Amino acid sequence: MDPHFVTGVVGLFALVALIAIRVPIAHAMILVGAAGIAVLSGPAILLSQLKTLAYSQFSIYDLSVLPMFVLMGNIASRAGLSRDLFRAANAWLGWMRGGVAMAAIAACAGFGAVCGSSLATASTMGQVALPELRRYRYSPELATGTLAAGGVLGILIPPSIVLVVYAIVVEASIVTMFIAAFVPGIIAVLFFLATIAIYVRVRPESGPPGDRVPREEFIAATIGVAPVVLIFGCVIGGIYFGLFNPTPAAAIGVFLVTLVGIARRSVGISGLKEALLDTAATAGMIYLILLGAQLLNIFMARGGVPQAAAAMMANSGLSPMVILILLLVALIFLGCLMDSLSMILLAIPFFWPVIAVMDFGMSVEDLKVWFGILALIVVELGLITPPVGMNVFVINALARDVPMRRTFLGVMPFFVAELFRVALIVAFPALSLWLPKLLAG
Repeated sequence: MDPHFVTGVVGLFALVALIAIRVPIAHAMILVGAAGIAVLSGPAILLSQLKTLAYSQFSIYDLSVLPMFVLMGNIASRAGLSRDLFRAANAWLGWMRGGVAMAAIAACAGFGAVCGSSLATASTMGQVALPELRRYRYSPELATGTLAAGGVLGILIPPSIVLVVYAIVVEASIVTMFIAAFVPGIIAVLFFLATIAIYVRVRPESGPPGDRVPREEFIAATIGVAPVVLIFGCVIGGIYFGLFNPTPAAAIGVFLVTLVGIARRSVGISGLKEALLDTAATAGMIYLILLGAQLLNIFMARGGVPQAAAAMMANSGLSPMVILILLLVALIFLGCLMDSLSMILLAIPFFWPVIAVMDFGMSVEDLKVWFGILALIVVELGLITPPVGMNVFVINALARDVPMRRTFLGVMPFFVAELFRVALIVAFPALSLWLPKLLAG
C-alpha cells in the first residue's frame, strides 16, 4: 500500500480524534494539515507553503463578500427588522391555529434574506417571537422547536454564507448558487408551514389561535416590512438579474440596512461599532477555518485520499444515486458532530471528487449546483440534529426553563419535513436547476 496514502488516512483519524476531544476545528485542521505536509514533503516545503498560502487564500476577490454579508446581518439584527417581519407575519397568519408559530417561520425566512446566518437568524428571531409564543401558551416543544427549525432557513435563503463558501470550494458561480437556492428555499418554508398545520391538527392544545389584529394595525404592519422588501429586492434581485456581482450587492445591502437603522434611530455609533467588532470576530473565525481547510486539502491531495475515495466509489459497482444517498447520510452524521461551515470545508473536498466522476446525466456545472443545494439542505439538518444541534442550543439559551430534550422533540417533525425535501430534490433535480437556466436563457 502506498505510504503516502497510509499517512493521509492516519491524518484523517488524527483529525477526528482532535475534534472528538473538542479541539477547535480550525486548529485541528491546521495542526493535521501542517504536520501531514511536513511528513510527506518535508519541513522546507511546509514553510514555503505557509509563506504564501494565507495571502493567496485570503486575497481571493469572491471571499470579500463574506464579511460584507456578515456585517449586513449584524446591522440588520440591531436595526429592528426582525420585529417588523414578525409583526407583519403575525398580522397575516397569527389568527389561525398554530398561526403565531407559522408567523415565526415566515419571519425567519424574511430575516434570512438579509442575514445569511442560521445561528443569527435563530438567535434574533428567538428573542422576538418566543415571548409571543409564550403569551399564547404554545407548548414548549412547538415553540422552541419552531424557532430552532426556522433558524435553518437563514442558511439557504440567499444570501447564505455557507453557500458562498461551497461555491468557492468547488469553483462554482456564487450567483448561480444563489439563484438555484431560491426555489428549494421556498419549498422549505411551505413544508415548515405545513408541518405546523399538521402538528396543531394532531395536538390542538399545542398551538392555540391568536387574535385578529385591527385593520389599521394590519395595514401598518404590512407597510412596515417595506424596508426589508426593498433591501432584498436591491441585493438579491440585483444579483439575480445581473445588475451587479455579489460583493457590490453585499456592500449595497450594508449601506441600505445602515440607512434604515439610522433613520429609525435604532443603530447609532455604538451599535455600528459593535456590529463591526462582531463582524471582525466572525470573519476572522471563517478565514482561519478556510486556512486550515486549505492546509488539510493540500495534505490529503498529496496523500491521494480524495482520489482513492473517488476510485473506490467508481469501482464499487453501486449506482450513482446510491452513492449520492450514502454521501448525504454521511453528511447528516457529520452534522451531528460539527458546525455547518466546518462540515462544508471538511467534507466537500472529499465528497465532490466522488460525485464529479459519477454519471448523473447532467453537465459538471449543473452537478455542482444540484449537489451543492442537497449538501446545504443536509447541513441544515445538522443544525437541529442531536447531539450538537447548534440552533437548539441557541434557542435553549433563550428558553432556559425548557429542557433540551423537549426542544429536540419539537424539531423532529421539521427534521422529517426536511428529509421529504431532500428526497424531492434528489428525485427532481430541476427544482434547483430550473431557475438558473431560465434566467441564463
